[in-house]
Amino acid sequence: MMPSAFACTHRVTYSECTIGNHVYYSRYLDILEEARGEFFRHLGTPLLALQASDLAFPVLECRLKYYSPARYDDVLRIELWLTFLKGVRLNFAYRVLNSAGKPVVEGETFHCCTSLAEKPKRLPEVLIQLLEPHLQPPVS
Repeated sequence: MMPSAFACTHRVTYSECTIGNHVYYSRYLDILEEARGEFFRHLGTPLLALQASDLAFPVLECRLKYYSPARYDDVLRIELWLTFLKGVRLNFAYRVLNSAGKPVVEGETFHCCTSLAEKPKRLPEVLIQLLEPHLQPPVS
């Protein structure tokens, strides 16, 4: 893990799994969203507080690459960092690892900052200052 990446854990629930006992592919987006929420909470700016100040971060695009299955009751480590932060745009990169440190999923989500009325809005300077330490170049 790089020094400026944020990390949290997630225990796979039964409801996230298919009958074949692996996490259903789209449920990783929920897991990544949970990690983003933990990241903002860690920064001291929970998403609800940002929403109360008329900020939202809708996803414009996402990409996932699957390496190995995660199964019910696995404890996953989710690492995330920013790869772009400017104007109204912010992009996150993610690495999901199993308890053996083996990659499960890598991904990216591309966001814009908007008002609750869905109008583009520049990222506030105070938020940029909190996010900048977590900015790293994209993983190739």
